[in-house]
Amino acid sequence: QVQLVESGGDLVQPGDSLRLSCAASRFTLDNYAIGWFRQAPGKEREGVSCLSSSDGSTYYADSVKGRFTISRDNAKNTVYLQMNSLKPDDTAAYYCAARIFRRCPTATPRIVDFRSWGQGTQVTVSS
Repeated sequence: QVQLVESGGDLVQPGDSLRLSCAASRFTLDNYAIGWFRQAPGKEREGVSCLSSSDGSTYYADSVKGRFTISRDNAKNTVYLQMNSLKPDDTAAYYCAARIFRRCPTATPRIVDFRSWGQGTQVTVSS
């Protein structure tokens, strides 16, 4: 069973930066496409970013494009989500998820496209 653990969430001010981590145990992250999702209170979980392990291609939702960067450290078996210029609208619980394929979905990532999920980490952006 794939196990993912997110960390790095915090309470920050608008304009600040955070780096979320998604660490894996019992499997090698480089064999899977990894996605980041977020869910704000009262809203559906939405796909934020995805990193393919096959060719390193990435996906970003329009709302985070240019501000968020997804990356992988194979030595640490960890995927990161660097979040810059944070806005109050970025407030949500953030989840990482592993896909059974090495490529990200061709369309906007959906929950059903991913099989294994972490427990989430809370990001709150407020002044």
